[in-house]
Amino acid sequence: MRPSSRSSSAPSRRWLPRGLIALAVVAAAGAGFWYWQGHRGGGAESAYRTTAVERGSIRVAISSTGTLSAISTVTVGSQISGQVTEVLVDYNSEVRKGDILARIDPKTYEAQIEQGNAQIASAQASLRQAQATLANAEADYRRKAELAERQLVSRADLDLARAALDQARAQVNSAQAQIRQQTASTQTTRVNLERTVIRSPVDGVVLTRSIEPGQTVAASLQAPELFTIAEDLSKMKIELAVDEADIGQVRPGQTVTFTADAFPDRQFKGEVAQVRLAATTSNNVVTYPVVVNVDNSDGTLLPGLTVNAEIEVSNREDVLKVANAALRYKPASAVAGGFGAPPPRPAAQAGQARPGGGLDDDLARVAAGLGLDPQQQAAFDAALKAQRERQEARRAGNGGQGGFGPPPGMMMPGNNANAAAIQAQVRQRMAARMKEDFAAFRDSLDEAQRKQWDAALAALVNAKRSTLYKLVGGKPQPVMVRIGASDGSSTEVSGGGLAEGDLVITGERSRE
Repeated sequence: MRPSSRSSSAPSRRWLPRGLIALAVVAAAGAGFWYWQGHRGGGAESAYRTTAVERGSIRVAISSTGTLSAISTVTVGSQISGQVTEVLVDYNSEVRKGDILARIDPKTYEAQIEQGNAQIASAQASLRQAQATLANAEADYRRKAELAERQLVSRADLDLARAALDQARAQVNSAQAQIRQQTASTQTTRVNLERTVIRSPVDGVVLTRSIEPGQTVAASLQAPELFTIAEDLSKMKIELAVDEADIGQVRPGQTVTFTADAFPDRQFKGEVAQVRLAATTSNNVVTYPVVVNVDNSDGTLLPGLTVNAEIEVSNREDVLKVANAALRYKPASAVAGGFGAPPPRPAAQAGQARPGGGLDDDLARVAAGLGLDPQQQAAFDAALKAQRERQEARRAGNGGQGGFGPPPGMMMPGNNANAAAIQAQVRQRMAARMKEDFAAFRDSLDEAQRKQWDAALAALVNAKRSTLYKLVGGKPQPVMVRIGASDGSSTEVSGGGLAEGDLVITGERSRE
């Protein structure tokens, strides 16, 4: 039995290494086949660097710096001269309108009032004396008038009596005028006496105080500044200096976010209130002041803080975007030929809508932001459907070309000098057709909606266009797209039949 056992185990041990070797050969062959297949399939794609078309948000913001201040700051001065006897408020004191801030020595004006009262009394005594003289002159004139009628006195005596009467009346009028003059002078002194009490003209907080008790105030040529009061620190403003290259994108109502070094862990918000026209030039740099309103209900922010702000000029959500490198790419063959990019297909150049994207999506996005009622939405859907049908009919009538593109041959390399004029013609034709296609829908809008629609439609028609190169079947295919907002790394694109996930070329790989 033992010899038989040894003879059966020996062959199995001899076959074991052979099986392992065969398995290793099969695995190596499979790995080589897999590598060959992948290399063969990706050889064309590996010649280009690509990036995928993504769907997401693009936020465009303008950075600037500015200083926080109260919306209304009032400087309180003195209209009279004198020595300050009392100061009742200090820095950061909260005051109400009419509260006493300081007092100036009133003795000078009190003495002038006493003097004025005495002068008024003297003028009143003179008036009574003039009135008595007038009464005597009137009685003398009546007597002499009666005697003159009986020819008992001469005519000259009557004339003298009349002159004395007129003189007495003039003295009464003079005394009355003197009383009014003295009364007015005294009233002026009383007003100045009231001005010795400095009161707050508004509700607010004292920012600065420039006087001390015992100091003499001299208001000879201009009113000296005693206090500076911020009217309401619960609402503040920032005055930003925006560069001339960016000012065209700033509009009232845009959102502003900013930070201050005093509160590095917090971010605050504001809103553009005004874009001022008073440009400032410094070192050949032109900037425009932009006023931003800020809610400071919690009292955190302080006047005078320097802030770093960002004005959000655009925030596009759920849009197609590509890396900026894709917009800069041009095939090496086209650059070497000197003619630039190959001409796009007519439908893409014309800005036609394509299934799942393009102009239709842009128009639908604009309509969604108008807050349409069911009737207006139905009118928009009908106009969009009719536009598609008309464009298909135009395309069929033009031998497959789009309805807005230039005539055949105008986009050939030899005609590149007329590119700007051609684009202007295309935009003009496109605007006319869009106006015609959506005329009924536009008539259903109210005035505010109509303005918003017209502005959005003009932006779509006048949008910049550029050529992207989509990788199709391992080969670059030029497509014309509309360029939208850009955040510096990615740019919004639409049209051209692009869809999320498409590969666009950003460069060519070096070939060894």
